[in-house]
Amino acid sequence: MTPPGPHRRYRFGVFEVDARTGELRRQGVRVKLNAQPLQVLLLLLAHPGELLTREDISRELWPDGTFVDYEHGVHSAVNRIREALSDTAASPRFIETLARRGYRFVAPVECLAGESSPSAAGRESSTPGESAPPPESQAARETAAQARTRILATAEDLPKTPHAVVQTLFLLLQLMYLGFYLGALSNLAEIEDLLSPLRRAALVFRILIVTAAVLIPVRAFAFCAVLFRAPAVREKLLRLWPLLLPLDVLWSLSPFLLLHHIDFGVALACMALLVYSPFAQRSLVLMGAGRPRAVSVPVR
Repeated sequence: MTPPGPHRRYRFGVFEVDARTGELRRQGVRVKLNAQPLQVLLLLLAHPGELLTREDISRELWPDGTFVDYEHGVHSAVNRIREALSDTAASPRFIETLARRGYRFVAPVECLAGESSPSAAGRESSTPGESAPPPESQAARETAAQARTRILATAEDLPKTPHAVVQTLFLLLQLMYLGFYLGALSNLAEIEDLLSPLRRAALVFRILIVTAAVLIPVRAFAFCAVLFRAPAVREKLLRLWPLLLPLDVLWSLSPFLLLHHIDFGVALACMALLVYSPFAQRSLVLMGAGRPRAVSVPVR
């Protein structure tokens, strides 16, 4: 079997793979994929539409035959690829499983072997006296960049949880926020009185009304999109998350609007929990909230 060329690039759907740099990108944004799953993906892309048996793949991954349980290793690698591509075995868009035989890449693949990658173009345009940075320094910079952004969890960092649990928790969080907004708007007179000792009470009061009015339809959208599993809901919610983050942090102060009814310490404890809430929502989206339900295809 012919392995993929070391300088080839492949494009399929919204994804692009560069065999030279070992990168998978979705619309220009890098998608994390470990070395072995990436090697399997490159092998499938080099033979689109062809059946690759588990034995074929294992010979490429472990040519010296040191790996014994190759079926589990290949199956695990394919699962990692499907997670990165948001693909499913039950309804494959990219990788099809042929029972007890192997795998086949079913989407159209465009080979970009004749094009130079952006990083290569940058090196070619440099002056003759400049030398390209060694691969070690590039890898070190990439590792450092990943470490700086590691404060946010990735899909690989999160536990596998039943879809019903993830879906229910996400919907409950949206209902909680809707309750805050509606409760605030229905008690404006009491809240205005509570804010009156502040120096800019009128400004704070207006911000509360405007943000609540704006966020109510946003929460309704998130609730309905996840409940009815709208197409590409994961990508839409992840793009929306950075915009909602400052507003969610601002509304984590909402327990203090209830100081006429609860103790200051209780309000402070609730606020601390609410600060984590937007990050919990992001994790639930990465864990599969709103993903399409797997459809079983009857075998005839």
